[in-house]
Amino acid sequence: MSPRRNRPNKPAGARDDDEREAGGGYQATQPWQGEEWIVRQVAGAAGAKHYRCPGCDQEIPPGVGHVVAWREHGGVDDRRHWHRACWNARDRRTSKVQRSRNAPRY
Repeated sequence: MSPRRNRPNKPAGARDDDEREAGGGYQATQPWQGEEWIVRQVAGAAGAKHYRCPGCDQEIPPGVGHVVAWREHGGVDDRRHWHRACWNARDRRTSKVQRSRNAPRY
């Protein structure tokens, strides 16, 4: 007789294999701005380049976990890399308008 197994077969929080992507992240669909967006979680070890977050306009350095999001019917060029906190706060943020130093603020 084999010993009793006291732990579950899958780790807590594990998802089905059909949601798991080849890059190691999990992919889900979320509504935003009246459209469906595909959202993929990227682990810190998988990030290899510097990206610019559209939520805060700051750089995401290599080795930092983040989120990649794009419209459901968009292409590869539509993908944007967000900090996780920026993606979660996307409805509370305003659009960032880039102005020159001497431009008026109205």
